[in-house]
Amino acid sequence: MIKTPAFAFRLDPQSGVPVYRQIIDQVLGGRASGKLSVGDQLPTVRQVAVDLAINPNTVVRAYRELEIRGILETQQGTGTFIAAKKVKPDDVERRRRLAQLVAEFVARAGGEGFTVQDLKEHLDDQAETNRKR
Repeated sequence: MIKTPAFAFRLDPQSGVPVYRQIIDQVLGGRASGKLSVGDQLPTVRQVAVDLAINPNTVVRAYRELEIRGILETQQGTGTFIAAKKVKPDDVERRRRLAQLVAEFVARAGGEGFTVQDLKEHLDDQAETNRKR
């Protein structure tokens, strides 16, 4: 039985993250959070491109990268599905993702008037609190 596509992508044009990376990150996040499970079908390239008003080649690029990593499987004529293979991100990918999260966090905090020093002090306080638990 084929599952119907239920996953919907959303773009944040203000993030500074390329669209294909946002698609990849949303699939990885959906997989990690359990919103996407093995065998779940993703929307077609055409459907994602129409829904997000983007070039289909951008979606193809994201889906292809996820296939290379073993996260997606494309079955010709049937669709694109979450693969059974559970892939752990390598160190380079983890560092890249952390750097991206930190940059977004610093930018948002800066917009609220906080300095990097303010953030560092608060993170140090939070780390100390967590150690005491």
